[in-house]
Amino acid sequence: MDRDGVALRYLLAAVPMLFHGVVLATVVQQDPDRLAGALVDVALGLAGLVLMRWRRRLPWQTALATGLLTAVSTTATGPAYVAYVSLGTHRRWRQLVPIAIVYWLCLLVQSTRSGITQATSVSLVSGTAVLGGLTIFALYLRGRRDLAASERAAEVAAERAQAQRVEQARLAERVKIAQEMHDVLAHRISLLSMLAGGLAYRTNLTAEETREAALAIQENAHQSLNELRSVLGTLRRDGAVEAPQPTLAQVDALFEEVRVAGQRVEVRDTIEDRESLPAQTGRHAYRIVQEALTNARKHAPGSQVRAELGGRPGDGLSIRVSNPAPYGTPAGPGGRLGLVGLAERSRMAGGSFAHDLKDGRFVLDVRLPWEAS
Repeated sequence: MDRDGVALRYLLAAVPMLFHGVVLATVVQQDPDRLAGALVDVALGLAGLVLMRWRRRLPWQTALATGLLTAVSTTATGPAYVAYVSLGTHRRWRQLVPIAIVYWLCLLVQSTRSGITQATSVSLVSGTAVLGGLTIFALYLRGRRDLAASERAAEVAAERAQAQRVEQARLAERVKIAQEMHDVLAHRISLLSMLAGGLAYRTNLTAEETREAALAIQENAHQSLNELRSVLGTLRRDGAVEAPQPTLAQVDALFEEVRVAGQRVEVRDTIEDRESLPAQTGRHAYRIVQEALTNARKHAPGSQVRAELGGRPGDGLSIRVSNPAPYGTPAGPGGRLGLVGLAERSRMAGGSFAHDLKDGRFVLDVRLPWEAS
């Protein structure tokens, strides 16, 4: 509880004490014999003021003790009222109702100490009204606190939900970046493996052919580093994939690159109006073809790969890559992860992905949306 709130409560308790203290002073001035009783009254009132410090730790005990003081002390009504309201804000009816009855009985005792007169009835009625008003005020304060607490809880929940959405967005972006890294590295490393395998097992290569193979290995290693830097650079730029990224316009260069590395690829390209293909779709298409060729090199090395590309605005873009599926060929490291990556990339692009064995060939079919302009 803040200091201003504590000071306000003690001030509210002191105001009735001062009022009754003035009344007692007037009575003593008229009848000096009542000085001892007035001093006891004030002392009990001060005792009630001291008891207020335990109203939060021991709410009903403090309210009961200060309430009992009001039976013989008018100056104790201020601390008793504050303690009663403090108890009421807890909204514990099993405690509040008995304490309210004790307060009313103490009020009755105090009102009838000097005998039953018309003033007694007025004091009893007004005291009962004050007690009822304090009960309503306590419940009102409790309602306000509950409302403030619910608003704070809603704000905290909203902040947590927003933090979760941000974290999920970051995670999703990192997954996309990881997929990009997989596609880049798997393609380049498989090419390096093919080229290095040629150097290792072909003993009839001329010096010029060996030099060309070594240069191709060097160039692919250099390209892999450049592409890896490009992808990793997105981690430092809020996860946005930066241009220039390869698109379908570079797919012919990709086919030429894998042919130079020794992969046999037959291409059938019937794409119409490829200039109008959205850049994002073209980037996904390039990576899908790249990963499909990588899968073919890993699972069917040395076999003839057939790549069929087709589509036009309004009909969508279709990509089919197939290769012989020899029996007994074990999956290499990361086996079947390439298919998972292809399926996920197709899904991110809003398209569909399927794979099947047809006539002894493993066939990948991908369709990507391409709206008419």
